[in-house]
Amino acid sequence: MTEQGLMSELDRLVSEGRNPRTVDIDLLPTIDVLRRINDEDKIVPAAVEKVLPEIAAAVDRIVLAFQRGARLIYMGAGTSGRLGVLDASECPPTFGVPERMVVGLIAGGPDALVRSLEGAEDDPKMATKALQGIGLTPDDVVVGIAVSGRTPYVIGALNYAKRVGATTVALSCNPASAIAGIADIAISPVVGPEVLTGSTRLKSGTAQKLVLNMLTTASMIRIGKSYQNLMVDLNPSNRKLVARAIRIIMQTTGCTPQQARESLDRTGNDVKLAILVTITGLDVDAARAALTRAGGFLRKAIGDEAT
Repeated sequence: MTEQGLMSELDRLVSEGRNPRTVDIDLLPTIDVLRRINDEDKIVPAAVEKVLPEIAAAVDRIVLAFQRGARLIYMGAGTSGRLGVLDASECPPTFGVPERMVVGLIAGGPDALVRSLEGAEDDPKMATKALQGIGLTPDDVVVGIAVSGRTPYVIGALNYAKRVGATTVALSCNPASAIAGIADIAISPVVGPEVLTGSTRLKSGTAQKLVLNMLTTASMIRIGKSYQNLMVDLNPSNRKLVARAIRIIMQTTGCTPQQARESLDRTGNDVKLAILVTITGLDVDAARAALTRAGGFLRKAIGDEAT
């Protein structure tokens, strides 16, 4: 595409428009600059609320993928790519899942996480190679993340995923975007022009972060990674997380800190198993078998043992 053509394309994007509410922001004192930013940020949750049905459709497909032993794969460039990698990297400690279950791939590779490699987004073939490198399958779900909805790297990822037969999801902040036209499910929270024109790490990035949080959190809840509103499959890999695990066991069972610590030790730091052992009095092997029969759902395992 020519430079003129690209400029014309950007002119049509909501996320690239000038915000009439912030044209005087460079004249304002600090507190008023912050008020303008804060006022614009308040728009984001309402925009996300409007696309909850599309998010729910994506979650249902992700849950199906997880149940088949397949993966959720995020693809993006720049801020969008970094947000995908961030969300993926937080799943193993939060939900006790393998690192391969949620994967984040960014244009330019790991170096792009800490420094700008903006030119990497212009090569769709890089996305194809990245997906081939992790052995994309038809059972996987690929979420292409691009505020503009026109990033070549993300377009390449979604096109390749479609050819493979994987489920495809587009996350952009522009309606009727190029990636929305490719994907099986299009999630397009429209937050409007940014405080600083084109700085889509602001409202658009916040909207993306909210949606990505929803995709993984809701999917993990739906496959049994929570009990009530507690993270019972967290990996207690440091002192803070061990303390959190002990508190969760206490909150769910009413036991003492010492009893929680003992049950955590007996189960090899398995919070969910420790809760079931404490509540039911089962030995560790019997409790593990009960969880397996319940498909990993702690509430169901407790109910089954109570009947």
